[in-house]
Amino acid sequence: MKQIVQYKKNGLIEVVDVPEPQITRRSLKVRTDASLISAGTERSSVELAEKSLAGKAMARPDLVRKVVDSMRTQGIQATLETVRNRLQAASPMGYSIAGRVMEVGADVAGLRPGDLVAGAGVSYANHAEVVVLPRNLAVPIPEGVDVEHAAFATIGAIALQGLRQLEPAIGENFLVIGLGLIGQLTVQLLHANGCRVFATDLRADLIAMAEGEGATGLPSDGALVKRLDDLTGGYGVDGVVITASTESSKPIAVAGEVTREKGRVVVVGAVGLEVPRAPYYGKEIDLRISRSYGPGRYDPLYEEGGVDYPYGYVRFTEQRNMAAFLRLIAEGRIRVGPLITHRFPVDEASRAYDVVKSGDDTLRLGVLLRYPERDAPSQRIVLSKTVPTKGALKVSFIGAGNYATAKLLPRLAKNQSVTFEGICTGTGLSAQDVGKRIGFHFAVADPEDILKSDTDVIFICTRHDSHADLVVRALEAGKHVFVEKPLCLTSEELERCREALSRNSGHLLVGFNRRFAPLTDKVMQFLGEDSAPSAVQIRVNAGSIDRGHWLNDPEIGGGRIIGEACHFVDLAVRLCRSTPVEVFARSVADSVDSPLLAQNVTITLTMANGSVATIGYFASGGARMRKEYVEVFKGGRSAVIDDFIRATFYAESHSSTVKSRRQDKGQGAMIALFMDSIRSDQPLIPNEELLQVSAATIQVVDALATGLPQTIT
Repeated sequence: MKQIVQYKKNGLIEVVDVPEPQITRRSLKVRTDASLISAGTERSSVELAEKSLAGKAMARPDLVRKVVDSMRTQGIQATLETVRNRLQAASPMGYSIAGRVMEVGADVAGLRPGDLVAGAGVSYANHAEVVVLPRNLAVPIPEGVDVEHAAFATIGAIALQGLRQLEPAIGENFLVIGLGLIGQLTVQLLHANGCRVFATDLRADLIAMAEGEGATGLPSDGALVKRLDDLTGGYGVDGVVITASTESSKPIAVAGEVTREKGRVVVVGAVGLEVPRAPYYGKEIDLRISRSYGPGRYDPLYEEGGVDYPYGYVRFTEQRNMAAFLRLIAEGRIRVGPLITHRFPVDEASRAYDVVKSGDDTLRLGVLLRYPERDAPSQRIVLSKTVPTKGALKVSFIGAGNYATAKLLPRLAKNQSVTFEGICTGTGLSAQDVGKRIGFHFAVADPEDILKSDTDVIFICTRHDSHADLVVRALEAGKHVFVEKPLCLTSEELERCREALSRNSGHLLVGFNRRFAPLTDKVMQFLGEDSAPSAVQIRVNAGSIDRGHWLNDPEIGGGRIIGEACHFVDLAVRLCRSTPVEVFARSVADSVDSPLLAQNVTITLTMANGSVATIGYFASGGARMRKEYVEVFKGGRSAVIDDFIRATFYAESHSSTVKSRRQDKGQGAMIALFMDSIRSDQPLIPNEELLQVSAATIQVVDALATGLPQTIT
């Protein structure tokens, strides 16, 4: 299928062929009829991408701060890999579409194939022939509403949310500053609400358009304040809606001057926010920020999880704002037809964006893309011809997130005895993009196409809830399997993996890379090869993540203990040269809903050989503190690993230190050794050891819940 993408490195816009995205149980698949390019928002995105790296940094200092913070916690090399990877990646464009439902997920109610819907969402309602929408980001199109007009639903919801923040009353006076697409819709919404509307912009043609919808147009010159003072009898307007897009704070200043005492100012557009104190304080003006489409925006539980807000407590969510806007179109209270200034077929998207970017005086508001009916799109996109090296292992990937693209694929690409076969992602776009850059033979969106392919090794790099099922299916398909941690989320899933391993001969490796780090090897050599009992202490300054992060979703991520602390359970097992037989855990009194979501935990592992390991995993530490610190004590010797950059060795009579040029947590060695183990048919880590690590990690949660030690079975 056709999809429009932008490359953040240089701003290039392209129409690419990608596999059709895959539906989930909480989503619906839609064939797009029309999508709307927001001339303001998307132009800003394109202009930012076209800037040099220095220009990007100057335009987005907030992102620079994030990069600096990441360097402190993740290290310079890891951060640079992430930044480089994101700049090279193709990003989907668009966030407002209308089309016809093709298929609905098992948990989707109220819609069925054939229904016309409008859809929203930067990551979902993209400019593409087929999109997959979460249920809460799709609304039925009322009978009689043209599909082109319905494509405005997202933009309309943004304007409507601004109005809800304004709380207008019939007969009040309002000024709209900025008459782009959202500004024009705001004028119409205020007029439909029985309000007197004044409108201003730098462009006379946009003022004239607003006047055609019942507004009193005013030039944006020095006379604006005086004119409004005269028109309102000296009181000033009851409120101002700022829908302009500018780095200047002038709109905020003007709004403060023209607003009456105890009036309201609502910021919808991206403008400077240096607020002059005198007018806002002197008149006690209420300044409000309107957040996108409405309540639910940026909440993953609402948008991805399908958890709606109670109707009686949150009357208008982003979905209900979209529905309300479409009803206004159906009733003839809002007219979006006059706002459509350009139409292009999707194949001519580059021309459409040239219009959007143009600096001339051409009027451009609603730029629509249309999608002609096509034959069924190919589910498999051939990216390159592969000529396998004799004896090379054919490698395929399911999932292509940041870890896969920054840590795994670059290291595999250096392995001369590996051939890249298929790559699969649920969206299809990232499979096409990453696959083309790395040199995969084909890209798909359905994992089943990878499982059925002629591949030797499958790398599973998806979200945690899918790991166990994909591991089992890949082993049953006769493949060797690498799965990024964790292996599974529950004891039931662990048992399924155990059974699959017993029935099949494929090799399994979980991505516990720290056991393969060069400094880990040096510590093991220093402490001796024997299995005498050791004492291990591991401290992890994990850092905080947002409560709404997918890792904190029990069903998807499984929490940070199962999802991340498993790394350190495995490292302890490696350093002790033994498997765990008992686990005990205590957590700091976090305000979490269940032990599964604990983020500040001390774990004690008792090993079969009498070793004891303590893991302190903490999210509440200072960001400047190094992330990982390991101490090992054995037979009169001890060793320290400091964030996998430095190791210090202590014997009875001397000490020594080894320092690496850069942090190395073992990903490169792990990949190379795994490929070698497949060729030699010798498992890199015994299956029982992998299973015991997973069992111990899962039972950390049981220990937290019961307050009792857990015997590992």
